[in-house]
Amino acid sequence: MNQDLHVIFTVENSVGWITLNRPKALNALSYEMVLEIREQLRIWKDNPAVALVCIVGAGDRALCAGADIRALYQEKHTSGDARALARAYFSAQYEMDHIIHTYPKPCLVIMDGIVMGGGVGLSIGCSHRLVTENTKWAMPEMNIGFFPDVGASYFLNQMPGHVGRYLALTSETITAADTLYIGAADLYLAAESVKPCLEALRAHPWQQDGVQEDLATLLHSLSSPSPEPSLLEEHQDKINEHFRHNCVEEIVSSLKEASLVGCDWSAQKIGAIQQKSPTSLKVTLEQMMRGKTLPLDACFNMEVELGVEFMGRDDFFEGVRATLIDKDKAPQWSPQHLKDVTSEMVAAYFQEMGHTSSSSSIS
Repeated sequence: MNQDLHVIFTVENSVGWITLNRPKALNALSYEMVLEIREQLRIWKDNPAVALVCIVGAGDRALCAGADIRALYQEKHTSGDARALARAYFSAQYEMDHIIHTYPKPCLVIMDGIVMGGGVGLSIGCSHRLVTENTKWAMPEMNIGFFPDVGASYFLNQMPGHVGRYLALTSETITAADTLYIGAADLYLAAESVKPCLEALRAHPWQQDGVQEDLATLLHSLSSPSPEPSLLEEHQDKINEHFRHNCVEEIVSSLKEASLVGCDWSAQKIGAIQQKSPTSLKVTLEQMMRGKTLPLDACFNMEVELGVEFMGRDDFFEGVRATLIDKDKAPQWSPQHLKDVTSEMVAAYFQEMGHTSSSSSIS
């Protein structure tokens, strides 16, 4: 196995293994990695020698912390425009994710550690998703002046009540129990059982016939109920009450009213929302409303256009600067206030919807 490769592909006993191999970068997905994974998935899809696919992350900290967004920041500061790279990267990434969602063979992922952004996109469409007590799951794009992508327009809308909106607008990091509750994972596996699980997967003589039954038997023999309750489930009524509104200002107002009568939970959420880019907040809520009625492929195509549009504005690059480059945690958003983000400004982000060329569309 070549440890210099950022993604390693192997086949053992009819299992196609995908190992994300950038542990120092928390296995963040570069454009090259995305292209390689997309191509390998296509090859294995039609290879009868591969009965199932397993995705794991190297190291002990993360499956995948997301996309390698520094590359987009560097492209902007090198060439002056990151939109061409963004279109290529997002199109390839979302196509890779779409392949996983629609894969005809079992696709298992072990979500041990950090699973965020692009890591969620890589895992959410897998047929067998395992979490541990180490799982830290989030869609944190709002923290950098972006929007929840990798199909979030679709899968966040499949979650109970208004949990999807809540996770989109707050970027909250959640636990294994929460991922099971919202349908982002299927089984809980104690971290100490990960190694035995991997060994069992490698040792079993897998065949195309009966692979689903054999896999279910193996996983259920090693999995167990989550030892912790889901806080999202516990706060579901509050989430529904405040995040049902179709206007960010109304969501904030609803939270403020509750905080004034002693709801600490609501006060905390106001703080989380107020740190975000006002533009990102309003565009994301519009994205969520539009995605509610769209199929998965249309959501991916919408997000490609949104992603390119964000590359033509300042907030994304300011968010990356404040979070990853200078690390001062003090982004200067433009505009700085929700009241200054007009409906016309939000609509401009969606003006290219429906104009995606057939050659670049995801289906």
